[in-house]
Amino acid sequence: MSGTNQVGETAVLLRFAGTLPKEIRFDRAELCMILGLYGRHVANGEWRDYAVDFGRETAGFSVFRRSSEQPLYKIVKTPGLIRKNGLYSVVAQGGLILKRGNELAQVLRVLEKRPKLADA
Repeated sequence: MSGTNQVGETAVLLRFAGTLPKEIRFDRAELCMILGLYGRHVANGEWRDYAVDFGRETAGFSVFRRSSEQPLYKIVKTPGLIRKNGLYSVVAQGGLILKRGNELAQVLRVLEKRPKLADA
């Protein structure tokens, strides 16, 4: 007989299942999507720096043109808003919310450059 109690461990997990973690974080898949977008803009010379912050209610990924400026955009994850406005949002420099939603890929599309028509 092993020293662990499966029933007791399950009860502990279920009891804490509804609580929020100490800090909200981006998971690996979310960071891959965000850093992919960031890399494309860096390659185009548009973005130069970024910052990541984690808090009790939100996680944020800020994008800068220069490290000494305010962020151009901030990608915010707020689990408390999942049923209201959406888990993710993209906020512009002045605080204007450009896009909200529960799917990160859809929200990040607002930051993708659209191809322009070439003059003939």
